[in-house]
Amino acid sequence: MSAATPPPGQADPAEAAALTRRITGLSVGLAAFLIAIKAFAWGASGSVSILASLVDSGLDLIASLATFFAVRWAAAPPDPEHRYGHGKAEAFAALVQAGLVFASAVFIGWEAVDHILRPQPILHGEWGVAVMVVSIVATGLLVLAQTRVLKRIGSVAVKGDRAHYFSDLASNLVALIGVGSAAWLGAAGLDAAAGLIVAVWLFWGAVNVLKEAADHLLDRALPEAAQRRIVELAAADPRIGGVHQLRTRASGSTWMIQFHADLDPELSLEAAHAIMVEAERRILAEFPAADVLIHPDPRGRAEPHGGAHARAEEAAEGHASTAAGGPWDGSR
Repeated sequence: MSAATPPPGQADPAEAAALTRRITGLSVGLAAFLIAIKAFAWGASGSVSILASLVDSGLDLIASLATFFAVRWAAAPPDPEHRYGHGKAEAFAALVQAGLVFASAVFIGWEAVDHILRPQPILHGEWGVAVMVVSIVATGLLVLAQTRVLKRIGSVAVKGDRAHYFSDLASNLVALIGVGSAAWLGAAGLDAAAGLIVAVWLFWGAVNVLKEAADHLLDRALPEAAQRRIVELAAADPRIGGVHQLRTRASGSTWMIQFHADLDPELSLEAAHAIMVEAERRILAEFPAADVLIHPDPRGRAEPHGGAHARAEEAAEGHASTAAGGPWDGSR
């Protein structure tokens, strides 16, 4: 990991905000376009697999609108009531997305089972096939664009949106197979079966989105590799004798990093401050979208402190030291 190539989520904050605004606007536009053409195809054919895809696109539009506004709110600077910023708005948007996908999966599954039990002929299947081909191409281009953006930013909301549209690729392909088989092979049951497959696929995708949103809202620690690198950067200065009580979490695309650093107890306050500032700069050079807070401790003389979670963290220091694989010193 190098400073020249920041990890996902560590693009310049202004660049990250611009990218999220652009890509979420694009997803809203695509969802509206897909609703229009799928509504036409469903009206012409009566295909349950196209109906499934239409409902999915309708909920995608709602989810994309939620993401569209959430990323703008998340990018707003901290204010007196939200001193850590508004990054959690992205996770709330992802929760909305997951709920809508669950709802669409239930509806589509219900319709599919009904059509399996009571098959209905497919009319004008060629329209359905054409629309699904267009949908697959357009959705594929959006997913490609979202993937490129996520290489620069770590937006959980954009990840949720991409999960939606990635599942759409599969659902559109299944719908294409279903309506084509029903129209040209006269097998209406295949169309309904395709709709049922889409419902199961959407349910699984919603579970994954929900899990990532929950991790974000519950302040899951950053990946172990990132934690290890933070410790390495902090301890690159030999005047820092050890790092302990490392706490990390993500708030939108911002990483919150805080830890205690052991210093020579004979250092002046000004000298200790200078060492802490240098450590912050090393970390920010590699993780520019981070918020860093370092507390200096006099090595060997600091009593246990830090508040409600300090003792629990001390008990976990052994695990953290092993996970970090670096100069992680839990001593006081």
